[in-house]
Amino acid sequence: MRRAAEPIPLKVLPAGAPGLSPGQRSAVQEALDTHRGAAGALLPILHAVQDALGHVPAAAVPVIANDLNLSRAEVHGMLTFYHYFRTEPAGRHIVYLCRAEACQSMGARDLEAKVKRRLEIDFHETTADGAFTLEPVYCLGNCACAPSVMVDKTLYGRVDEERFEALLVEALEASK
Repeated sequence: MRRAAEPIPLKVLPAGAPGLSPGQRSAVQEALDTHRGAAGALLPILHAVQDALGHVPAAAVPVIANDLNLSRAEVHGMLTFYHYFRTEPAGRHIVYLCRAEACQSMGARDLEAKVKRRLEIDFHETTADGAFTLEPVYCLGNCACAPSVMVDKTLYGRVDEERFEALLVEALEASK
């Protein structure tokens, strides 16, 4: 329940929404305009913002909360509950490493150690050059071809250390 001193939810972002660039403000506004009236609008709004910006900036949380008449804690809770959402920009390429049982039984733990060592990062981190972000995923639906890795939106099966290295090179070449 709102207290009398609390502001009325905004339906249009102020030009100076603190902490958001003009492009970010525009993406958040578009997500709100598109999804605000839907039942359970928060998840589609968070997805739309991340799809547009690559992450959900912390400064967008109070704007979304205010617009939907939610607390900042409710928006933050949803944002941090789902591993898919990120609050910081990702690398130019996102590497998803399957950690499900089928992949584990086919060598994914060993591959995970080698991938982390090769990239010099852990899960949810980005390489120093901003090229790669490493994310765990708990099934890519490619169990018959385990272990599986997805680089950006392309799925690969039967990945070993040598094939992983080739995938990195291919991703870097594609982004030149």
